[in-house]
Amino acid sequence: MNTPTSAPAATAPLISGFTFLRNGVELGFPFIESIQSLLPLVHEYVIAVGAGRDDTLARIHALGSPKIRIIETVWNERMAERGFVYAQQKMIAQYACTGDWAFYLEGDEVLHEADLPTIAASVARHHANPQVEALVFDYLHFYGSPHWLASSPAWYRRECRLIRNTIRSYAPDGQFWVVMDQHKRGRHPQAALALAPIYHYGHVRRTDYMQQKMNQVARYWNGAPPKVDYAQIDPQSLKPFTGSHPAVMAHWLAHEAETQYTPNPGHVLTRRERKHRISMAIERATGWDLSHKHYKLVA
Repeated sequence: MNTPTSAPAATAPLISGFTFLRNGVELGFPFIESIQSLLPLVHEYVIAVGAGRDDTLARIHALGSPKIRIIETVWNERMAERGFVYAQQKMIAQYACTGDWAFYLEGDEVLHEADLPTIAASVARHHANPQVEALVFDYLHFYGSPHWLASSPAWYRRECRLIRNTIRSYAPDGQFWVVMDQHKRGRHPQAALALAPIYHYGHVRRTDYMQQKMNQVARYWNGAPPKVDYAQIDPQSLKPFTGSHPAVMAHWLAHEAETQYTPNPGHVLTRRERKHRISMAIERATGWDLSHKHYKLVA
């Protein structure tokens, strides 16, 4: 007599982590902390490391994680069209990912250890629904110091960072994805909420680091770099941060970040900031979110 057998247990979806880096030390990125924050969630971490002037590559090797797979690259210095060189590097890493899902984390973005189970649960919950092509994260944009958050519509409040690795997608400038399922015309990914934030520390690094970063960005966006001055921002676009930072960030925040910052109440608003003040007033009155979105929520 045949003995009934139970159905095999479903395996958890595999998540690949990926990013690209160059001169991360010179530019003051907390890239080691960023990598460490995502490693527990992924089965591999693919990193495209561009040839540079510092020891970024050596520091990643020194992590000694068997999950990390490094692709050494050379950036196209002639490409100055709207950040497309960033898209090229991002896609080099993404195309090498082998998981069911691909998690993109930039070198100044960090996950909180308390949120990893929530993110894993979100992937598991939506994995069987092909309508959900990506997961969207809330963003905490720290500004000036780790004690302040930028919150106006000028800052994206949510963004896709986790996408199915089984659909046709590409990044036009490194920031977001376009899904190409119609061959001729791209669209934003269909997404669900990850129910977790990403901690973005790019605008709290020391001003000398930030100035070097802006100088580099300008080279690949065909423009002149602005002079970095954290005081030049609408104080109404900032709010205090009252939560806890990821544990992995403790040393970096103590030694590499600006710590003394107070919004300037006498700042003269730019035309763009006046527009955003109107948007913030509309948001308060209606509950709408007028920040730009690169996704369509479907679940």
